[in-house]
Amino acid sequence: MKAEIISVGTELLLGQIVDTNAAYVARSLAELGFSVYRKTTVGDNRARLANAVREALERADVVVTTGGLGPTEDDLTRETIAEVLGVQLMENPEVLAYIKGYFVSRGACMTENNTKQALVPRPGAGSYFPNTMGTAPGITFEAGEKRVICLPGVPREMIYLMETHVEPYLRAYLTRSGACEAIVSKIIRTVGIGEAALEERILDLAHDRTNPTVAIYAGAGECQIRVTASAEGEAEAWRLIESVQREIKARLGSVVYGYDDDALEVVVAGRLAAAGATLAVAESCTGGLICGLLTDVAGSSSFLERGIVTYSNSAKRDELGVRGPTLDAYGAVSRETALEMACGVVRKAGTDIGLSVTGVAGPGGGSSDKPVGLVHFGLVDAKKVSVMSARMRFGGDRCSVRVRASKFALDMLRRRLENAWA
Repeated sequence: MKAEIISVGTELLLGQIVDTNAAYVARSLAELGFSVYRKTTVGDNRARLANAVREALERADVVVTTGGLGPTEDDLTRETIAEVLGVQLMENPEVLAYIKGYFVSRGACMTENNTKQALVPRPGAGSYFPNTMGTAPGITFEAGEKRVICLPGVPREMIYLMETHVEPYLRAYLTRSGACEAIVSKIIRTVGIGEAALEERILDLAHDRTNPTVAIYAGAGECQIRVTASAEGEAEAWRLIESVQREIKARLGSVVYGYDDDALEVVVAGRLAAAGATLAVAESCTGGLICGLLTDVAGSSSFLERGIVTYSNSAKRDELGVRGPTLDAYGAVSRETALEMACGVVRKAGTDIGLSVTGVAGPGGGSSDKPVGLVHFGLVDAKKVSVMSARMRFGGDRCSVRVRASKFALDMLRRRLENAWA
């Protein structure tokens, strides 16, 4: 079964709002077994929306729209689709009563234009899905074997309607149509390897297969590999994925840090907690970003003792005990300074591990011998009585350098924990 998604809203075209709805709907449709052929964004324009709907219905069995169901004049989705399909809209008394009650319960005055949200397809041409998260119900239009499902643009309302009403509705639709093919995906998450190098190592898997398919996506400081399989049943689809997943892991080894929704900081936090190890972090160019990532993880207080941002040379001396001669001879951005920062934060915090980062994030401050993007890392393992250092040159703007440096530091810590704390 084929599906398409249409996101409605001029604010999306202007870039004022990021369209997270389309990504969510696409994942939901794929998990149900639909092949999502196209995602389209149109502004609040009746003629353009009508054309987009007509074209989508020529290609797809199911079209899902988000946005344009509100009370204002530029909310045109339900009226436009009704016109395209030749369906009469009728005011539903139950929906209208709910909308009135919604405003009363909040002590607010309902304006007359809110009544348009009670318009739904006439019986036999579609139905509606109650929306207890807002005022606009979800709507489904039924034209022969085709379905058009209209959802509000507010993400929490859209997600509620998808999970509570739309997914069960589409499962029943697929069963009646006899199209129950399962499509499942596995995300393999990697760090410490670039997109080009990653592709080179699994090129044959990406190009020589049609089921499962293998695709690579580059992100901020890491890459993801998506393996997607289709089969008559979900169990068979997962079996197809499992063999490819094993082969990818065998080829990539330690650059694979997790799967699906795993985040690098969550994996590192789990390693620290499992090892019973405590950590202190000294940051310069990342400005607290590493600690910020770790403290986003629930329970981080069990392993993260402290984080110190020492941006200036005087802060490195006063807070971490970095020696003046080291700074004079090698500079703030150097292996020597990074190691003294790591030693200093371990000494001050009394932790098992000290992690440090110092570099040139840019856009200014670089030189021929220390260019923008140069970052040094230090790691002191007090329990194992060992030190590690690393030197990297990251591309991109200031934000990119800081994010990539933070990810690299976390991965350095992950590898140390896996190798020395197993």
